[in-house]
Amino acid sequence: MSQNNQNQPNPSKQPAEGVEGSECKMASSSSVITPEDVLESLMNDGTIDALRSKIINQLKANEELKNTTVKMVEQSKVLNTPGAEKQTKRELFDSLRQELETPALEKASKSVWDLILDNNGLGKEISETVERVFCRLSGKEPPLFPHHNDECQPDEETEGEKRKGKEKENEKKRENSNSKSKKRSFSQMNAGATPEVASKSGDTPAAPIDSS
Repeated sequence: MSQNNQNQPNPSKQPAEGVEGSECKMASSSSVITPEDVLESLMNDGTIDALRSKIINQLKANEELKNTTVKMVEQSKVLNTPGAEKQTKRELFDSLRQELETPALEKASKSVWDLILDNNGLGKEISETVERVFCRLSGKEPPLFPHHNDECQPDEETEGEKRKGKEKENEKKRENSNSKSKKRSFSQMNAGATPEVASKSGDTPAAPIDSS
């Protein structure tokens, strides 16, 4: 009996798997969400690939970038060197790549950053997507920060109210000045007419007195 009891495991000494599992879940849910976590989620759900395709398509449609690249090729040393027409297409392409690859990539990189930082176009879409994924991973409700347009709207309303107030104030001033000018003209007319009325009243003969 004593040997059997010793061989049997003691339930009180066994680890509580359910408790440990719940603690791990709580730790993972309360852990800080890093940029790497957000990036991994965006890569796994295909968002990065979709954004990359949009950026490439917008670069292809960028006429300014196209014209700049064509101008760089036309003004390149490779094509303007005597004897360039005798080279093969492969040789010309390799020489152009060595000469123009770095400046062309710099122009393209600037255009990409302009797209990413655009607050009204693709940049706004990227910011909202990253914010939505971060809120989903951290269990928070979007938006985390007020948008720029929402911050500017009260200021615009305040400026509009100020302009309306100034317009009303100017209108009242005009009305007051008009009323004062009318009062002055009316008083001047009365003042000019008083001597004439007095003289006329003085020239009027007195009524005869009836002696009877």
